[in-house]
Amino acid sequence: MAIICESRTLASILHNTLRHTATHCNKLQHTAQSTATHCNALQGTATYCNILHHTATHCNTLRNTLRNTLQHTATHCNTLQHTATCCIILQHTAVHSAAHCKTLQHNATHCNTLRHTAQHTATHCNSLQGTATYCNILHHTATHCITLRNTLCNTLQHTATCCSALHHTVTHCGTQCSTLQHTATHCNTLQL
Repeated sequence: MAIICESRTLASILHNTLRHTATHCNKLQHTAQSTATHCNALQGTATYCNILHHTATHCNTLRNTLRNTLQHTATHCNTLQHTATCCIILQHTAVHSAAHCKTLQHNATHCNTLRHTAQHTATHCNSLQGTATYCNILHHTATHCITLRNTLCNTLQHTATCCSALHHTVTHCGTQCSTLQHTATHCNTLQL
């Protein structure tokens, strides 16, 4: 009887232990399932984290690339802006230079005209100088001719005066000669 009681007690303990073990196994199975679900969730989260990490790395790379690109673009824009400013300055300089060139071209044309005029004037002056020299010669010759004319006129006037005096003398002498001849004839008559 004691053995039966002991067997029942032992069976009861064993039953309770098995039931407790089964309950514990159920709990462990539930925990295992919950853990597996949680692990799956964590694995998904880990995969998502990896994706996020990869995305973040890619974003950092893109950010660095964009920053470098923006810096390069900004530098390029500054260069273009400087080039544009230089182009505007060069354009203004070219316009000013074109106007200055036109002025210089006009001045050069005017200088060529003045040089041509100066050459023509020099030629004309040489001609006038030759003419002036010739006029001086003519003036000197005319003065000499006037002097000669005055001298010749004075000489001729003196000669004419002398001729008049001689003519008067000859006429007077002729009259006297006639008187003397008449007297001589009369004397000859008287002598006879």
